[in-house]
Amino acid sequence: MCKKHGFFIFKVRAKLLPLQTINYSHQHFNMHNLAEIASQVRRDIVRMVHGVQSGHPGGSLGCTDFLVSLYFKEMNHNPDFDMNGIGQDLFFLSNGHISPLFYSVLARSGYFPVAELATFRKLNSRLQGHPATHEKLPGVRIASGSLGQGLSVAVGAAMTKKLNQDASIVFSLHGDGELQEGQNWEAMMFAAHHKVDNLIATVDYNGQQIDGSTAHVMNLESLKAKWLAFGWEVLEMDGHNLDQISATIQQAKSMLGKLKPVCILMTTVMGKGVDFMEGTHEWHGIAPNDEQLASALAQLPETLGDY
Repeated sequence: MCKKHGFFIFKVRAKLLPLQTINYSHQHFNMHNLAEIASQVRRDIVRMVHGVQSGHPGGSLGCTDFLVSLYFKEMNHNPDFDMNGIGQDLFFLSNGHISPLFYSVLARSGYFPVAELATFRKLNSRLQGHPATHEKLPGVRIASGSLGQGLSVAVGAAMTKKLNQDASIVFSLHGDGELQEGQNWEAMMFAAHHKVDNLIATVDYNGQQIDGSTAHVMNLESLKAKWLAFGWEVLEMDGHNLDQISATIQQAKSMLGKLKPVCILMTTVMGKGVDFMEGTHEWHGIAPNDEQLASALAQLPETLGDY
């Protein structure tokens, strides 16, 4: 690990092998490593949002363990970024408001300098409040400010890989409240009908959205039954148990190539890791003050070095 820059040795490997896809798999990181990375990413999230008094910490903190696992263990990807990603697994963030998490994971895995996290949501920054392709930030393949669109893009990318005989996997992440957007259900129906069986879509099942609980705003139950009815395979997991995350993603991979897309319903706690943020929609989109930041950082060990 390079403490000064906050990324691991595979950043060097990417420079040594610029034309090859690097497989950042379980051979590089154990669960202890992933827990340390997740703690640092959570520090990045609260510091970024505090720095501009703007952003979405709740969902970012809740999905941290999953995205760290995906980028540092489960996904075959290359920080020497190109938009096509031929021969690589692809990830699409549909619930783009959790950009603090996405940016931290991209930076910590070597896509761009960790120091750039300090520019989050500032004028002329590549790190907009919602990811956008206009800034050409490495790792960002779609703009995802408007909710409900990511699954459609992921399905299209997965079909393209099948047409190109590219055996790589497409991953996507969605909020549960986001599923209240109708376009998701069209994409789900389309993917099952066209047997898009190289796609793993994960839902952040925290039961919260900006106006309150999903049960109160627009009840989604039974979410598992709905995905099954639309023709998907469905798995469930605890989004904060690193062993279970790994085992479930591996199980999902084993189910690919069998004429059905796979959905993982991931139970999480909004604001996970910061006690006063946990389990409430109130931290969906507000920033901590100085005192709250200090309290949050006291709960999150600095493991890779702050930016």
